[in-house]
Amino acid sequence: MPRATPSPGRQILRTWDRLSRLPFGKRLFSWGVGRAAPYTGSVGGVYTEVRAGFARVELRDRRAVRNHLASVHAVALVNLAEMTSGVALLTALPPGVRGIVTGLSISYLKKARGTLVCTTTAQPPSAVPEPMTHDVQADIVNAEGEVVARCLVHWRLSPPDPTRETTR
Repeated sequence: MPRATPSPGRQILRTWDRLSRLPFGKRLFSWGVGRAAPYTGSVGGVYTEVRAGFARVELRDRRAVRNHLASVHAVALVNLAEMTSGVALLTALPPGVRGIVTGLSISYLKKARGTLVCTTTAQPPSAVPEPMTHDVQADIVNAEGEVVARCLVHWRLSPPDPTRETTR
């Protein structure tokens, strides 16, 4: 008998709705995402807004994410973009559709210093009848609103597995 697997995006949104209203709830949500994807949690970004197809994550500039030039490290920026795009995309996917990152293309436009904010709006296809590639853009801005990095995250989307029951 197939095991029921709820849509990950729906679970993410329910968890966000429940936790984001609590004191330190956004940090707790961010910690939970980091537990589910441990490397993602290593950068220390905090989700500040999540809704279906949208995510916003803040990253505090601190020694742990800096490079030798006293700016936020390139790998911390690409990690920030991936984690933001992941929640945005997963919350917008049709039930049962699975996604995995297959590549990232990033442009570093200026030195990243101070608190950074990454936003992603994901508009996935309404149906995924066969495996396909879908790109999601994530923009990282500094406190002055200047884009410091722009990342295109390449996702491989797979249709629902007919042998598994999916619930919403």
